[in-house]
Amino acid sequence: MAELPDLGKQCSVETCKQLDFLPFQCDGCGNVFCSDHRTKDNHGCSLCLQEKTTLEYNGPKAFTCDLNGCGNRELTPLPCEHCQRSFCLRHRHQQDHQCSKLLDAPVRGAKTAEHVKQILAAKEVRAPDKPRRIVNSKSSSTARKVALMKLKMHATGDKGIPDSERVYLNVQLPQTSSLTTAAMFFSKKWSIGRIIDYMTSTHGIPNANNTVTDKKLRLFVNELDEELPVDESLESQISSVLDSGATVILKYVTGLHTHSNETS
Repeated sequence: MAELPDLGKQCSVETCKQLDFLPFQCDGCGNVFCSDHRTKDNHGCSLCLQEKTTLEYNGPKAFTCDLNGCGNRELTPLPCEHCQRSFCLRHRHQQDHQCSKLLDAPVRGAKTAEHVKQILAAKEVRAPDKPRRIVNSKSSSTARKVALMKLKMHATGDKGIPDSERVYLNVQLPQTSSLTTAAMFFSKKWSIGRIIDYMTSTHGIPNANNTVTDKKLRLFVNELDEELPVDESLESQISSVLDSGATVILKYVTGLHTHSNETS
């Protein structure tokens, strides 16, 4: 190495002094270092130390509580959102530092309660003097269908009648019968007179329609209290005064002219 004294430079770190043929010059302090100490942190660059010293915070170190007689200090301000004064952790709540805005709270609460009371009074719904019944046509139609299904489950009649001809009726029987009501089905092609004869024979009801007497059995539509003519077919009455599932009344009447009952 003595033959080449001008080649390379020694590391500027006192504890190193290593001769390096490719030294690194620091762009901060300007000194030369070996590969091990080329970074500023590894050789403790004086310029970096100076910058760190310059950036040291010189502002206030803490914030004193504004409550008289406290003296506690906090690293960050804790302002009260009501009176805008800063307090320590112990006195940050309104009640703890006797906030000047705290006196308004009960008044605001009372006003709010009164306002709510007025709203509820305005929305109070009074029941009408007479309840109004709203009839829903859709629900009424559904109820009739359900009633007809129940009627079909218990109805009795001539099993020889085709399903396409059957008309189901809820019959209210006269007091002479052991039953008050009966679910029955009939052929729509039968006359009203034949239907009366079938009802009486099925339930053992006295029938003097074919004799000369003032007391006759007749069939009435329950909702209209309208007599069904004995000579007309059931089919002719379906579209006008009754429908399948309707209620009819079989009862004795007097003072009527004698009509012949068709049986076919």
